[in-house]
Amino acid sequence: MVLVDTSSWIHFLRTDGASEPRERVRAHLVSGDAAWCPIVRLELWNGARGEREKAILREFEQSLPELAITDRVWQAACNLAQAARSNGLTLPATDLLIASCAKEHQAGLEHCDSDFELLDRLQS
Repeated sequence: MVLVDTSSWIHFLRTDGASEPRERVRAHLVSGDAAWCPIVRLELWNGARGEREKAILREFEQSLPELAITDRVWQAACNLAQAARSNGLTLPATDLLIASCAKEHQAGLEHCDSDFELLDRLQS
């Protein structure tokens, strides 16, 4: 299972998205490994442009597995936020939550966001 972050979904959804992340997302969809979580779904709906993107999101709501953001995920995100601040990093709360969700569900994380590389080092 691979939790696909908003940063990669955007490249997939947009006709002008970068080809490398678009192909990685496509490969995850074809293999059946792609998943999302509620905050990613919200971010995508918040930025959806036009009927084409909205139709794709409606299809994803029917077909993609959704990794739950449980109380354990929230607590892990809070712990990760504290670790980040202790290391002089202030990172977006959404990224903390997404990284914690992927880890809790033992899923890989597909992204195009350097913040996740910083978070990966903190979670190791």
